[in-house]
Amino acid sequence: MMRRGTPEADLQRSVVQALRIALPRSAIIHHCANEVTEAGPRGAKRQAILVGMGVNAGFADLMVICDGRVLFLELKAPKGRLRSEQEAFRDAVQAQGFGWALVRSLDDALGALADHGFTTRIAPAPRRPAP
Repeated sequence: MMRRGTPEADLQRSVVQALRIALPRSAIIHHCANEVTEAGPRGAKRQAILVGMGVNAGFADLMVICDGRVLFLELKAPKGRLRSEQEAFRDAVQAQGFGWALVRSLDDALGALADHGFTTRIAPAPRRPAP
């Protein structure tokens, strides 16, 4: 179900459903709710609590763990841009040898699995080079 004004959330739900079909049952697909969207002092207090519990700014939307591989997926709407914290997270995980991918479509997500050596039950669509 697509909802107006939530393109990234709609994409994320679609990607999670597809990954659950494409990957083995043993795969772990995890979303870490790492931001409080509530404004004001109450929201700031809740965010501070989360940071104290280990939440990291810029953490990817999804983490996929399967057969000894780890892949972080950052989901963005077609015109969405990475924040500086997200770029720093990307650089840090890639420097440590983990996979990271920017995902703007279901095809991007399945292609990222293939690009990072994940075995799936779904053949990815042919990929075009990123602009």
